[in-house]
Amino acid sequence: MLAVALGLAASVSWGVADFLGGLKSRTLELLAVLIFSQGVGFAVIVAIVTARGEGAPDGTHVLYACLSGVAGIVGLAAFYRGLAVGAMTVVAPISGMAAALPVTFGLISGERPAAFQAAGIVVAIAGVVLASRERPAEGGSSRVATGAGLALLSALGFGGFFVAMDAASERDVLWASLFNRATSLGILVAAALALRPRLAVGLQDVRVLVSIGALDIAANVLFAGASTEGLVSLVAVLASLYPVVTILLAWVVLGERVQRVQRYGVAAVLAGVALISAG
Repeated sequence: MLAVALGLAASVSWGVADFLGGLKSRTLELLAVLIFSQGVGFAVIVAIVTARGEGAPDGTHVLYACLSGVAGIVGLAAFYRGLAVGAMTVVAPISGMAAALPVTFGLISGERPAAFQAAGIVVAIAGVVLASRERPAEGGSSRVATGAGLALLSALGFGGFFVAMDAASERDVLWASLFNRATSLGILVAAALALRPRLAVGLQDVRVLVSIGALDIAANVLFAGASTEGLVSLVAVLASLYPVVTILLAWVVLGERVQRVQRYGVAAVLAGVALISAG
């Protein structure tokens, strides 16, 4: 039960952070959003780990944490960019297919999800196909929805994060989160030095970016804790419910609407995730 509660709490925290991050990525440089928000998360987790005063884990667990940082930042960058250029109500549910990777990994590792979960994966994949299609307003043949490719890339990145973070957290949740964030932030700083984007942000932007960073690192720690309490194939699915939160905020705050076939796709993806959780 604790694993379920932590997994769902992580999904809510990620959902709000992703909505805000996608929104800010429409007006600010993507690297600016990522560096500031990831930097906030890094400062928070460093302070917590330092105050606790426990030693670092062994090299194997550090390696897994660093790998989770690489996969996670690839997924997050693709997701924020997808939310910036496409409809959140389409991009978010496709990204939610990140749950498929840890479920597959769990099967290979010997975990045996129930029949409902297998059906859920099939339904969710069908939903991705529908949600990723759109028809131009002036008519014509359907095409891949804007941001769909980035959403699929983010799903792969987040899926890799779930698997690697689960392994890293076996020794210590907080240290795993620290090395994860140190790796992702290091990659972003290197990218900024190479690309030299405009990183200036306003005071109002800073407040939002701080919120994004705090919510994101909180979600990371919640997921890491959940993965130590339950099967990664199930916990990752619960954590992957974040698209529901992002979609609801996009509907309420932005008034986004999607075409009928995409609505069917969104519903199928969410139904698939629900079936996986119910199994």
